Amino acid sequence: MLQKVVRSTIIDAPIERVWAVLRDFNSHDQWHDVVDASCIENGESSAQVGCVRSFSLKDGNRIREQLLALSDTEYKSTYTIVEATVPLLRYVATVTLKPVTDGDRTFWHWESSFATPPGQERELRDMVAEGVYEAGFANLRRYLQATPASRGAGAATGSAAGAAGMALPSREVRLARYGGPAELEASAGSCPPPGVGEVRIRQRAIGLNFIDVYLRRGWIPGLLPLPGVLGMEAAGTVEDAGTGVGGLLPGDRVAYLCPEPGAYRSIRTLPASHVVRLPAEVDDETAAAILLKGVTADYLLRDLGRVGPGTRMLVHAAAGGVGSLLCGWARSLGATVVGTVSSEAKARFARDHGCEHVIVARDGRFADAVQAHCGGADFIVDGLGGPAVAENLAAADRRCHWVSLGQAGGPLPPLEVDRLLAKSMTFTRPVVFDFVTRRGELQQRAQRVWDALRSGAVRPPAIERFSLDAAGQAHRRLESRESTGSLVLVT
Repeated sequence: MLQKVVRSTIIDAPIERVWAVLRDFNSHDQWHDVVDASCIENGESSAQVGCVRSFSLKDGNRIREQLLALSDTEYKSTYTIVEATVPLLRYVATVTLKPVTDGDRTFWHWESSFATPPGQERELRDMVAEGVYEAGFANLRRYLQATPASRGAGAATGSAAGAAGMALPSREVRLARYGGPAELEASAGSCPPPGVGEVRIRQRAIGLNFIDVYLRRGWIPGLLPLPGVLGMEAAGTVEDAGTGVGGLLPGDRVAYLCPEPGAYRSIRTLPASHVVRLPAEVDDETAAAILLKGVTADYLLRDLGRVGPGTRMLVHAAAGGVGSLLCGWARSLGATVVGTVSSEAKARFARDHGCEHVIVARDGRFADAVQAHCGGADFIVDGLGGPAVAENLAAADRRCHWVSLGQAGGPLPPLEVDRLLAKSMTFTRPVVFDFVTRRGELQQRAQRVWDALRSGAVRPPAIERFSLDAAGQAHRRLESRESTGSLVLVT
Protein backbone atom coordinates (compact mmCIF):
# COMPACT_ATOMS: atom_id res chain seq x y z
CA MET A 1 0.00 0.00 0.00
CA LEU A 2 1.35 3.41 -0.94
CA GLN A 3 1.92 6.00 1.75
CA LYS A 4 1.28 9.67 0.95
CA VAL A 5 2.87 12.64 2.66
CA VAL A 6 1.69 16.20 2.00
CA ARG A 7 3.15 19.31 3.62
CA SER A 8 3.01 23.03 2.75
CA THR A 9 4.21 26.31 4.19
CA ILE A 10 4.67 30.02 3.49
CA ILE A 11 8.19 31.37 2.86
CA ASP A 12 8.77 35.09 3.44
CA ALA A 13 10.65 35.63 0.18
CA PRO A 14 9.70 36.34 -3.45
CA ILE A 15 8.87 33.28 -5.53
CA GLU A 16 11.77 33.99 -7.94
CA ARG A 17 14.22 33.86 -5.06
CA VAL A 18 12.84 30.61 -3.63
CA TRP A 19 12.68 29.01 -7.08
CA ALA A 20 16.26 30.01 -7.85
CA VAL A 21 17.29 27.65 -5.04
CA LEU A 22 14.81 24.80 -5.49
CA ARG A 23 15.11 24.51 -9.29
CA ASP A 24 18.79 23.63 -8.80
CA PHE A 25 18.55 19.87 -8.29
CA ASN A 26 21.98 19.87 -6.64
CA SER A 27 21.48 22.71 -4.14
CA HIS A 28 20.07 20.77 -1.19
CA ASP A 29 23.49 20.15 0.40
CA GLN A 30 23.72 23.95 0.80
CA TRP A 31 20.45 24.49 2.64
CA HIS A 32 19.09 21.19 4.04
CA ASP A 33 20.73 20.10 7.29
CA VAL A 34 20.20 16.35 6.74
CA VAL A 35 22.22 16.33 3.49
CA ASP A 36 25.98 15.90 3.76
CA ALA A 37 27.32 16.10 0.19
CA SER A 38 25.73 15.91 -3.26
CA CYS A 39 26.80 15.80 -6.90
CA ILE A 40 25.14 15.42 -10.28
CA GLU A 41 26.30 12.29 -12.08
CA ASN A 42 27.96 12.26 -15.52
CA GLY A 43 28.64 16.00 -15.51
CA GLU A 44 25.07 16.91 -16.48
CA SER A 45 23.40 20.20 -15.62
CA SER A 46 21.46 20.25 -12.34
CA ALA A 47 18.47 21.63 -14.25
CA GLN A 48 18.56 18.92 -16.96
CA VAL A 49 15.48 16.69 -16.86
CA GLY A 50 16.73 13.14 -16.43
CA CYS A 51 19.84 14.06 -14.46
CA VAL A 52 20.64 12.00 -11.38
CA ARG A 53 21.90 13.45 -8.11
CA SER A 54 23.87 11.19 -5.80
CA PHE A 55 24.08 12.33 -2.20
CA SER A 56 24.87 11.18 1.30
CA LEU A 57 22.94 11.98 4.45
CA LYS A 58 24.60 12.94 7.69
CA ASP A 59 23.30 9.71 9.27
CA GLY A 60 25.37 7.70 6.74
CA ASN A 61 22.62 6.75 4.29
CA ARG A 62 23.08 7.28 0.55
CA ILE A 63 20.42 8.14 -2.04
CA ARG A 64 20.28 8.55 -5.83
CA GLU A 65 17.37 10.60 -7.19
CA GLN A 66 16.38 11.44 -10.76
CA LEU A 67 14.76 14.68 -11.93
CA LEU A 68 11.61 13.70 -13.87
CA ALA A 69 10.10 17.10 -14.69
CA LEU A 70 10.92 20.79 -14.31
CA SER A 71 8.74 23.77 -15.20
CA ASP A 72 9.91 27.36 -14.80
CA THR A 73 6.46 28.66 -15.75
CA GLU A 74 4.65 26.55 -13.13
CA TYR A 75 7.51 26.68 -10.59
CA LYS A 76 7.24 22.91 -10.28
CA SER A 77 9.61 19.94 -10.22
CA THR A 78 9.11 16.18 -9.84
CA TYR A 79 11.73 13.61 -8.91
CA THR A 80 12.03 9.96 -7.92
CA ILE A 81 14.36 7.77 -5.89
CA VAL A 82 16.20 5.31 -8.14
CA GLU A 83 18.42 3.78 -5.45
CA ALA A 84 18.72 4.25 -1.68
CA THR A 85 19.86 2.62 1.53
CA VAL A 86 16.65 4.03 3.07
CA PRO A 87 13.74 1.64 2.26
CA LEU A 88 11.51 4.18 0.49
CA LEU A 89 10.10 2.16 -2.41
CA ARG A 90 8.63 3.67 -5.60
CA TYR A 91 9.16 7.12 -4.07
CA VAL A 92 7.97 10.03 -6.25
CA ALA A 93 7.87 13.61 -4.96
CA THR A 94 6.68 16.94 -6.36
CA VAL A 95 7.61 20.46 -5.28
CA THR A 96 5.28 23.28 -6.33
CA LEU A 97 5.58 27.01 -5.62
CA LYS A 98 2.87 29.66 -5.94
CA PRO A 99 3.07 33.41 -5.29
CA VAL A 100 1.17 34.74 -2.28
CA THR A 101 -0.85 37.82 -3.22
CA ASP A 102 -0.79 39.16 0.35
CA GLY A 103 2.80 40.38 0.38
CA ASP A 104 5.80 39.29 -1.67
CA ARG A 105 5.82 35.75 -0.26
CA THR A 106 5.79 32.19 -1.57
CA PHE A 107 3.49 29.21 -0.95
CA TRP A 108 5.50 25.96 -1.03
CA HIS A 109 3.69 22.65 -1.48
CA TRP A 110 5.69 19.40 -1.12
CA GLU A 111 4.12 15.98 -1.54
CA SER A 112 5.19 12.40 -2.19
CA SER A 113 3.98 8.84 -2.42
CA PHE A 114 5.98 5.70 -1.62
CA ALA A 115 5.78 2.14 -0.34
CA THR A 116 7.56 0.78 2.75
CA PRO A 117 8.49 -2.62 4.16
CA PRO A 118 5.78 -4.04 6.44
CA GLY A 119 5.94 -2.62 9.96
CA GLN A 120 7.89 0.52 8.97
CA GLU A 121 4.98 2.54 7.63
CA ARG A 122 4.72 5.08 10.46
CA GLU A 123 8.47 5.36 11.04
CA LEU A 124 9.23 6.19 7.41
CA ARG A 125 6.16 8.40 6.94
CA ASP A 126 7.21 10.49 9.96
CA MET A 127 10.79 10.60 8.74
CA VAL A 128 9.73 12.05 5.38
CA ALA A 129 7.14 14.44 6.85
CA GLU A 130 9.19 15.80 9.73
CA GLY A 131 12.84 15.00 9.04
CA VAL A 132 12.74 15.92 5.34
CA TYR A 133 9.81 18.25 4.59
CA GLU A 134 9.22 20.23 7.79
CA ALA A 135 12.95 20.41 8.50
CA GLY A 136 13.52 21.48 4.90
CA PHE A 137 11.06 24.36 5.25
CA ALA A 138 12.88 25.63 8.34
CA ASN A 139 16.32 25.12 6.77
CA LEU A 140 15.45 27.06 3.61
CA ARG A 141 14.04 29.93 5.67
CA ARG A 142 17.36 30.20 7.52
CA TYR A 143 19.30 29.94 4.28
CA LEU A 144 17.36 32.77 2.64
CA GLN A 145 17.47 34.96 5.74
CA ALA A 146 21.26 34.78 5.75
CA THR A 147 21.32 37.54 3.09
CA PRO A 148 19.19 40.69 2.79
CA ALA A 149 15.98 40.10 0.85
CA SER A 150 16.61 43.01 -1.51
CA ARG A 151 19.89 41.50 -2.64
CA GLY A 152 18.30 38.09 -3.02
CA ALA A 153 15.56 39.49 -5.23
CA GLY A 154 18.20 41.13 -7.40
CA ALA A 155 19.88 37.77 -7.86
CA ALA A 156 16.68 36.06 -8.90
CA THR A 157 15.47 38.71 -11.32
CA GLY A 158 18.76 40.16 -12.51
CA SER A 159 17.38 43.69 -11.98
CA ALA A 160 18.18 45.94 -9.03
CA ALA A 161 21.58 44.54 -8.12
CA GLY A 162 22.17 42.63 -11.32
CA ALA A 163 22.50 43.70 -14.92
CA ALA A 164 20.95 47.13 -14.26
CA GLY A 165 23.01 47.64 -11.09
CA MET A 166 25.88 49.95 -10.39
CA ALA A 167 29.63 49.50 -10.58
CA LEU A 168 31.21 48.94 -7.16
CA PRO A 169 34.56 50.28 -5.95
CA SER A 170 37.32 47.67 -5.95
CA ARG A 171 40.94 47.35 -4.91
CA GLU A 172 43.07 45.71 -7.58
CA VAL A 173 46.66 44.89 -8.48
CA ARG A 174 47.54 45.93 -12.02
CA LEU A 175 50.45 45.10 -14.29
CA ALA A 176 51.39 47.98 -16.60
CA ARG A 177 54.42 46.29 -18.18
CA TYR A 178 55.92 42.80 -18.13
CA GLY A 179 58.79 42.21 -15.76
CA GLY A 180 59.61 41.44 -12.15
CA PRO A 181 57.45 41.53 -9.00
CA ALA A 182 58.04 45.28 -8.65
CA GLU A 183 55.81 45.84 -11.68
CA LEU A 184 52.73 44.81 -9.64
CA GLU A 185 51.02 47.93 -8.35
CA ALA A 186 47.90 48.11 -6.17
CA SER A 187 45.37 50.82 -7.00
CA ALA A 188 41.70 51.75 -6.77
CA GLY A 189 39.39 50.42 -9.45
CA SER A 190 35.77 49.53 -10.06
CA CYS A 191 33.85 46.33 -10.74
CA PRO A 192 30.96 46.34 -13.24
CA PRO A 193 27.58 44.80 -12.43
CA PRO A 194 26.96 41.27 -13.69
CA GLY A 195 25.47 40.80 -17.13
CA VAL A 196 23.57 37.83 -18.49
CA GLY A 197 24.97 34.60 -17.08
CA GLU A 198 27.43 36.42 -14.79
CA VAL A 199 27.94 36.81 -11.06
CA ARG A 200 29.76 39.46 -9.06
CA ILE A 201 31.85 38.09 -6.19
CA ARG A 202 33.22 39.89 -3.16
CA GLN A 203 36.50 38.05 -2.81
CA ARG A 204 38.07 37.03 0.50
CA ALA A 205 41.06 35.02 -0.71
CA ILE A 206 42.91 34.79 -4.04
CA GLY A 207 45.08 31.83 -5.04
CA LEU A 208 48.60 32.30 -6.44
CA ASN A 209 49.89 29.92 -9.09
CA PHE A 210 53.07 29.76 -11.15
CA ILE A 211 51.10 30.68 -14.27
CA ASP A 212 50.73 34.12 -12.65
CA VAL A 213 54.53 34.41 -12.73
CA TYR A 214 54.67 33.36 -16.38
CA LEU A 215 52.06 35.98 -17.28
CA ARG A 216 53.82 38.68 -15.29
CA ARG A 217 57.07 37.95 -17.14
CA GLY A 218 55.28 38.23 -20.49
CA TRP A 219 55.77 34.61 -21.49
CA ILE A 220 52.13 34.30 -22.64
CA PRO A 221 51.29 37.84 -23.84
CA GLY A 222 48.19 36.73 -25.71
CA LEU A 223 46.59 35.68 -22.43
CA LEU A 224 47.33 38.93 -20.59
CA PRO A 225 47.32 42.07 -22.76
CA LEU A 226 48.58 45.13 -20.89
CA PRO A 227 47.55 46.80 -18.72
CA GLY A 228 46.13 43.74 -17.02
CA VAL A 229 45.23 42.02 -13.75
CA LEU A 230 46.69 38.63 -12.86
CA GLY A 231 45.04 35.70 -11.11
CA MET A 232 42.98 32.69 -12.19
CA GLU A 233 41.20 31.63 -8.98
CA ALA A 234 39.65 33.07 -5.83
CA ALA A 235 36.99 32.46 -3.19
CA GLY A 236 34.44 34.69 -1.53
CA THR A 237 30.75 35.53 -1.44
CA VAL A 238 28.25 36.19 -4.22
CA GLU A 239 27.39 39.88 -4.23
CA ASP A 240 24.74 39.74 -6.96
CA ALA A 241 23.88 37.83 -10.12
CA GLY A 242 22.69 38.65 -13.61
CA THR A 243 19.80 37.21 -15.54
CA GLY A 244 19.95 33.53 -16.44
CA VAL A 245 21.96 32.52 -13.37
CA GLY A 246 20.38 29.67 -11.42
CA GLY A 247 21.46 28.16 -8.11
CA LEU A 248 23.67 31.08 -7.00
CA LEU A 249 22.25 33.63 -4.58
CA PRO A 250 23.73 36.67 -2.83
CA GLY A 251 25.55 35.48 0.26
CA ASP A 252 26.44 32.07 -1.18
CA ARG A 253 30.03 31.08 -0.46
CA VAL A 254 31.78 30.21 -3.71
CA ALA A 255 35.12 29.68 -5.41
CA TYR A 256 36.05 29.89 -9.06
CA LEU A 257 38.57 28.73 -11.61
CA CYS A 258 38.65 31.09 -14.60
CA PRO A 259 40.70 30.86 -17.83
CA GLU A 260 40.75 34.67 -18.13
CA PRO A 261 43.12 36.40 -15.69
CA GLY A 262 41.70 39.04 -13.37
CA ALA A 263 41.50 37.64 -9.83
CA TYR A 264 43.90 40.06 -8.11
CA ARG A 265 41.11 42.38 -6.96
CA SER A 266 38.67 42.66 -4.07
CA ILE A 267 35.52 42.31 -6.22
CA ARG A 268 35.21 40.57 -9.57
CA THR A 269 32.48 39.93 -12.16
CA LEU A 270 32.80 36.77 -14.23
CA PRO A 271 30.71 34.04 -15.93
CA ALA A 272 28.79 31.89 -13.47
CA SER A 273 29.92 28.78 -15.39
CA HIS A 274 33.36 29.15 -13.77
CA VAL A 275 31.93 29.23 -10.24
CA VAL A 276 31.29 26.42 -7.73
CA ARG A 277 29.59 26.59 -4.36
CA LEU A 278 31.68 25.77 -1.30
CA PRO A 279 30.84 23.11 1.29
CA ALA A 280 30.46 24.52 4.81
CA GLU A 281 33.63 22.78 5.99
CA VAL A 282 35.90 24.37 3.34
CA ASP A 283 36.95 27.89 4.33
CA ASP A 284 37.67 30.64 1.80
CA GLU A 285 41.45 30.54 2.11
CA THR A 286 41.59 26.77 1.70
CA ALA A 287 39.31 26.98 -1.34
CA ALA A 288 41.44 29.69 -2.97
CA ALA A 289 44.59 27.72 -2.23
CA ILE A 290 43.34 24.39 -3.48
CA LEU A 291 40.73 24.65 -6.26
CA LEU A 292 42.99 25.09 -9.30
CA LYS A 293 45.68 22.83 -7.85
CA GLY A 294 43.14 20.23 -6.73
CA VAL A 295 41.38 20.12 -10.10
CA THR A 296 44.82 19.82 -11.71
CA ALA A 297 45.64 16.90 -9.42
CA ASP A 298 42.28 15.31 -10.28
CA TYR A 299 42.81 15.29 -14.05
CA LEU A 300 46.45 14.20 -13.66
CA LEU A 301 45.58 11.23 -11.48
CA ARG A 302 42.26 10.31 -13.10
CA ASP A 303 42.61 11.21 -16.79
CA LEU A 304 46.30 11.26 -17.69
CA GLY A 305 48.00 8.96 -15.20
CA ARG A 306 45.10 6.62 -14.47
CA VAL A 307 46.79 6.18 -11.14
CA GLY A 308 45.90 3.16 -9.03
CA PRO A 309 47.45 0.32 -7.04
CA GLY A 310 50.95 -0.41 -8.28
CA THR A 311 51.47 2.83 -10.22
CA ARG A 312 55.01 4.16 -9.76
CA MET A 313 54.76 7.91 -9.78
CA LEU A 314 57.50 10.56 -9.81
CA VAL A 315 56.44 14.03 -8.62
CA HIS A 316 58.81 16.99 -8.92
CA ALA A 317 58.49 19.85 -6.40
CA ALA A 318 56.73 17.41 -4.09
CA ALA A 319 56.48 20.03 -1.34
CA GLY A 320 54.79 22.61 -3.58
CA GLY A 321 51.11 23.39 -3.95
CA VAL A 322 50.27 20.83 -6.65
CA GLY A 323 53.00 18.41 -5.64
CA SER A 324 51.87 17.99 -2.04
CA LEU A 325 48.28 17.40 -3.16
CA LEU A 326 49.38 14.83 -5.73
CA CYS A 327 51.52 12.87 -3.31
CA GLY A 328 48.85 12.28 -0.68
CA TRP A 329 46.05 11.66 -3.15
CA ALA A 330 48.12 9.24 -5.26
CA ARG A 331 49.24 7.39 -2.14
CA SER A 332 45.58 6.96 -1.08
CA LEU A 333 44.94 5.37 -4.50
CA GLY A 334 47.64 2.77 -3.88
CA ALA A 335 50.48 4.30 -5.89
CA THR A 336 54.15 4.22 -4.97
CA VAL A 337 55.10 7.90 -4.82
CA VAL A 338 58.65 9.21 -5.31
CA GLY A 339 59.17 12.96 -5.02
CA THR A 340 61.99 15.42 -5.55
CA VAL A 341 62.60 18.50 -3.41
CA SER A 342 65.41 21.01 -2.99
CA SER A 343 66.01 20.92 0.78
CA GLU A 344 65.77 18.75 3.88
CA ALA A 345 63.02 20.99 5.27
CA LYS A 346 60.97 20.41 2.14
CA ALA A 347 61.71 16.69 2.35
CA ARG A 348 60.10 16.57 5.80
CA PHE A 349 57.08 18.46 4.49
CA ALA A 350 56.72 16.13 1.49
CA ARG A 351 56.86 13.03 3.71
CA ASP A 352 54.18 14.51 5.98
CA HIS A 353 51.97 14.98 2.90
CA GLY A 354 52.17 11.41 1.61
CA CYS A 355 55.40 11.21 -0.40
CA GLU A 356 56.78 7.72 0.27
CA HIS A 357 60.32 8.22 -1.10
CA VAL A 358 61.80 11.71 -1.08
CA ILE A 359 64.91 12.69 -3.04
CA VAL A 360 66.73 15.90 -2.12
CA ALA A 361 68.04 16.80 -5.57
CA ARG A 362 70.06 19.95 -5.01
CA ASP A 363 72.27 19.14 -7.99
CA GLY A 364 69.37 18.23 -10.26
CA ARG A 365 70.26 14.52 -10.29
CA PHE A 366 67.50 12.12 -9.32
CA ALA A 367 67.21 9.36 -11.95
CA ASP A 368 69.45 6.82 -10.20
CA ALA A 369 67.55 7.26 -6.94
CA VAL A 370 64.20 6.79 -8.68
CA GLN A 371 65.42 3.58 -10.28
CA ALA A 372 66.69 2.37 -6.89
CA HIS A 373 63.42 3.16 -5.10
CA CYS A 374 60.91 1.71 -7.57
CA GLY A 375 62.65 0.42 -10.69
CA GLY A 376 61.61 3.38 -12.83
CA ALA A 377 58.54 5.61 -13.06
CA ASP A 378 55.28 4.81 -14.87
CA PHE A 379 54.07 8.39 -14.54
CA ILE A 380 56.10 11.60 -14.20
CA VAL A 381 54.65 14.98 -13.22
CA ASP A 382 57.28 17.60 -14.00
CA GLY A 383 57.02 21.25 -13.07
CA LEU A 384 60.75 21.92 -13.40
CA GLY A 385 61.10 22.25 -17.16
CA GLY A 386 64.38 22.29 -19.10
CA PRO A 387 66.88 21.23 -16.39
CA ALA A 388 65.00 17.96 -15.71
CA VAL A 389 64.67 16.61 -19.27
CA ALA A 390 67.63 14.21 -19.35
CA GLU A 391 67.01 12.93 -15.82
CA ASN A 392 63.30 12.38 -16.51
CA LEU A 393 64.17 10.22 -19.51
CA ALA A 394 66.60 8.22 -17.41
CA ALA A 395 64.15 7.87 -14.49
CA ALA A 396 61.31 6.59 -16.70
CA ASP A 397 60.41 2.95 -17.14
CA ARG A 398 59.03 1.61 -20.41
CA ARG A 399 55.61 3.00 -21.44
CA CYS A 400 56.01 5.85 -18.97
CA HIS A 401 53.74 8.87 -19.42
CA TRP A 402 55.55 12.16 -18.81
CA VAL A 403 53.52 15.29 -18.07
CA SER A 404 55.17 18.69 -18.35
CA LEU A 405 53.18 20.87 -15.96
CA GLY A 406 55.45 23.92 -15.75
CA GLN A 407 58.95 25.25 -16.13
CA ALA A 408 59.97 26.70 -12.79
CA GLY A 409 63.60 25.73 -13.47
CA GLY A 410 63.71 27.14 -17.00
CA PRO A 411 61.99 26.82 -20.39
CA LEU A 412 61.49 23.36 -21.83
CA PRO A 413 63.53 22.97 -25.03
CA PRO A 414 62.05 21.35 -28.15
CA LEU A 415 61.68 17.66 -27.41
CA GLU A 416 63.26 15.14 -29.76
CA VAL A 417 60.54 12.56 -30.40
CA ASP A 418 63.04 9.74 -30.91
CA ARG A 419 64.14 10.10 -27.28
CA LEU A 420 60.63 9.01 -26.28
CA LEU A 421 60.69 6.14 -28.77
CA ALA A 422 63.53 4.44 -26.93
CA LYS A 423 61.13 3.53 -24.08
CA SER A 424 57.76 3.80 -25.86
CA MET A 425 57.05 6.87 -23.73
CA THR A 426 54.26 9.40 -24.17
CA PHE A 427 54.41 13.10 -23.39
CA THR A 428 51.74 15.71 -22.56
CA ARG A 429 51.71 19.45 -21.85
CA PRO A 430 48.16 19.92 -20.49
CA VAL A 431 46.29 23.06 -19.44
CA VAL A 432 43.80 22.74 -16.60
CA PHE A 433 41.09 24.80 -18.31
CA ASP A 434 40.79 22.25 -21.12
CA PHE A 435 39.68 19.70 -18.52
CA VAL A 436 36.69 21.72 -17.28
CA THR A 437 35.06 22.65 -20.60
CA ARG A 438 32.16 20.19 -20.61
CA ARG A 439 28.92 21.02 -18.84
CA GLY A 440 29.15 20.23 -15.15
CA GLU A 441 32.78 19.11 -15.39
CA LEU A 442 34.15 21.80 -13.07
CA GLN A 443 31.53 21.00 -10.43
CA GLN A 444 32.27 17.29 -10.73
CA ARG A 445 36.03 17.69 -10.40
CA ALA A 446 35.66 20.20 -7.56
CA GLN A 447 33.39 17.77 -5.72
CA ARG A 448 36.10 15.10 -5.93
CA VAL A 449 38.55 17.60 -4.43
CA TRP A 450 36.19 18.37 -1.53
CA ASP A 451 35.57 14.63 -1.04
CA ALA A 452 39.33 13.99 -0.95
CA LEU A 453 39.70 16.70 1.70
CA ARG A 454 36.86 15.22 3.71
CA SER A 455 38.28 11.69 3.55
CA GLY A 456 41.82 12.76 4.40
CA ALA A 457 43.24 11.63 1.05
CA VAL A 458 44.20 15.28 0.60
CA ARG A 459 45.35 17.31 3.58
CA PRO A 460 44.36 20.98 3.95
CA PRO A 461 47.25 22.89 2.39
CA ALA A 462 49.79 24.81 4.39
CA ILE A 463 48.98 28.42 3.55
CA GLU A 464 51.16 31.53 3.50
CA ARG A 465 49.06 34.70 3.51
CA PHE A 466 49.82 38.10 1.98
CA SER A 467 47.67 41.20 1.71
CA LEU A 468 46.43 42.18 -1.74
CA ASP A 469 48.74 45.20 -1.65
CA ALA A 470 51.69 42.86 -1.01
CA ALA A 471 51.21 40.87 -4.24
CA GLY A 472 54.76 41.70 -5.35
CA GLN A 473 56.17 40.29 -2.12
CA ALA A 474 54.07 37.15 -2.58
CA HIS A 475 55.50 36.72 -6.09
CA ARG A 476 59.04 37.01 -4.77
CA ARG A 477 58.24 34.31 -2.23
CA LEU A 478 56.70 32.07 -4.90
CA GLU A 479 59.71 32.44 -7.21
CA SER A 480 62.21 31.86 -4.41
CA ARG A 481 61.24 28.16 -4.30
CA GLU A 482 61.60 28.41 -0.52
CA SER A 483 57.87 28.18 0.17
CA THR A 484 55.94 25.01 0.90
CA GLY A 485 52.23 24.48 0.31
CA SER A 486 50.20 27.34 -1.14
CA LEU A 487 50.24 31.14 -1.17
CA VAL A 488 47.11 33.29 -1.08
CA LEU A 489 46.31 36.98 -1.16
CA VAL A 490 43.67 38.10 1.36
CA THR A 491 41.47 41.18 0.91
